[in-house]
Formats: sequence, C-alpha cells, structure tokens
Amino acid sequence: MPRKSFTPEQIINKLREAEILISQGTTLAVMLKKIEVSDCTYYRWRQEYGGMRIEQAKRLKELEVENTRLKKLVADLSLDKAILKEAAPGKLLSPHKRQQIIERIQSNLKVSQRRACQVLYQSRATQRRSREIPGEEKRLVADIIELASKYGRYGYRRITALLNERGWRVNHKRVERIWRTEGLRVPKKQPKRSRLWLNDGSCIRLRPERKNHVWSYDFVTARTADGRAFRMLNIIDEYTRKCLAITINRRLTSEDVIDQLFNLFIFRGIPEHIRSDNGPEFTAKAIRKWLTRLGIKTLFIEPGSPWENGYIESFNGKLRDELLNLEIFTTLAEARVLITDWRRQYNQVRLHSSLGYRPPAPEAIMAVVTT
Repeated sequence: MPRKSFTPEQIINKLREAEILISQGTTLAVMLKKIEVSDCTYYRWRQEYGGMRIEQAKRLKELEVENTRLKKLVADLSLDKAILKEAAPGKLLSPHKRQQIIERIQSNLKVSQRRACQVLYQSRATQRRSREIPGEEKRLVADIIELASKYGRYGYRRITALLNERGWRVNHKRVERIWRTEGLRVPKKQPKRSRLWLNDGSCIRLRPERKNHVWSYDFVTARTADGRAFRMLNIIDEYTRKCLAITINRRLTSEDVIDQLFNLFIFRGIPEHIRSDNGPEFTAKAIRKWLTRLGIKTLFIEPGSPWENGYIESFNGKLRDELLNLEIFTTLAEARVLITDWRRQYNQVRLHSSLGYRPPAPEAIMAVVTT
C-alpha cells in the first residue's frame, strides 16, 4: 500500500479531530483508527504542528521552501568560489588556458563541465574543441621548453635567438605566444639607467670604442656549503663584453690582482684604460704605480656610485643570477670548476642582446683543408 502524504492543513485538521475524539473519552487506539494514522505518526505530528493554526502551518511551509532555496544558493556560491580559487589567480586570457584550467577543475572538484564553463565564462563549444598542433609546432614547442629549462633566466627574445642558431626561422612574436601558452616564466626586467650621459648627449664617463680600449674589474663574494666565504676577481673587456678571467680564492689581495693582470697583459695585450671602484685592492699604491709605468690609465668611479661601472656590474649580476643563486658549492674546487665552465659558456655560447644576439667569442668550427 503506497504511503500517503498529507499537507500541513490536512495534518492540523486531523490533530483537531483527534483532540475532539479524546475529549469525548475515545481511547487512543480507536482514535488512531478513525484518523487513519499510526501512533508514531500521530506523536510526530503533535511535536511538529501541535497548537498551530492553518495560517501558521502555511507560513512554516513557505519558510522551509525559502530555507531550502537559500541553502542551495549558498552551496552554489561556495562552489563557484571554490572553482575560482582552483583556477589560477589573475586573468585567464586565452581559451586554451581556460580549457586546461577547466579540465583540472573537473578532475579536482568533481563538477560538471557546464558548471565550470559557466563560472569561468568559457563557451562549451570552445571547451570541447580539440586543439590540433602540427608536427612542426610540436617540435618547436619541445625545443622552446628544452631551452627554457636549460637556461632558466633567459627570456623569450634570447630563446628566439638560440632557436635561430639551431636552424629555426621564427620571430619573437611566435615564440612569445608559445612561451605564454606553455606558462613559462619571463624574468623580471630591470629598469635601464642612463647615468653615464648628460641630457645634451655628452659623456661624463669614458665609453669603450674598440677592443682593449677599456677593461673593468671588480670583486664578487659567495659562500661554500660550510658557510665559508670566497672571493672572485672578475675582469672583462667592456667593448667586446668578453670575460677575460675569473680568479677564485678564499682571500684575494692587491698582489693577486697584479698577478692576474700580468698574465692577461702577456697573452691579450695591454689595455688603454682600466675601470674599477675605490676598493683598497684597486687603489693600492703598488697597483697604481705598476699600471702607470706600463702606460695604463686608471678610471675610478665616484664612491657609492656602482652604476658608473655598469659593464662589470651587469656581468656580476648575470653571474649571480645564472649561477651563484642556483648552485650549492660544497668545496672551493667545485666552485672553481663550475664557475670556469660558466665563464666558457658566457663567452662562447651565451647570446648577448647588446651584440646583436651573438656571443662575445663564439666557438669556432675548424674546417679541414685538403691540398
């Protein structure tokens, strides 16, 4: 026998009928039989609707319906908030990016595709459309990811130059589109400083004009895994951007500076000028007298103005950003090996935007000439 369902009005009328029968001396069993309900149902009705009028029962029903609607609304808002939180912060600009996020949301939150698309404003037709990538595009994406993984601090412009070196014929706009689609990180750009020139274009610091015209040198400090510090003497040619030498030791003095310069002068020639800061190793009387006897002019920057020695400061920043901040040196010997390898890569492989995306001293491929 199917279970009967009663409206609140019918329940109140039956309770009133039961009260009348009981007031007339009718037993509970006879009364329940007459109103056609069980004793459990009767007592439950008395607990929920006892003493109510029909208008109050109607209002209670309306409040229950409203409460159910509000609960559903709160649940929907909570679900929408969870979907937006699961999506990446910021704007999802490309349909492909939204497609990937929606698939992830469906997997993690177990929501329907319709609901996720509605919250993230993605057309379901666009979501269901399969993205076909040509074979050449797949190889290009793979090469971009490989280079970005190998050179983590390179931006898409330098990656474009490396791709062209590999034989690809792509421009930076196409690489930038793939770069953003794959979610690769673009290094933060540093603001350019125009401190070496006055407003009328006149130079207040000597600008390099040719090879061996101006050299720069400076010290950089790092630490091994045991916390002990070591120093590096970096020497570069400002015109060619080539790193001439990196001397590494726990302690470096003015005598070490003279020894390194002596080796470079023998094998690379004597520069016309050497630019440095006002550190005691560079301003020592022994170094200044020795350089003066060789006919080399010293260029000291103003105290507290590292931007006036911008070439070597830029080199130091690249060294720290691309190597020192990424490696843990267990010993000084390991540091020497890794830094020497990075110097070779910097001179022969790394593409410099100031040189038209060419390395300062590219690796030469010697052809065998037969006679």
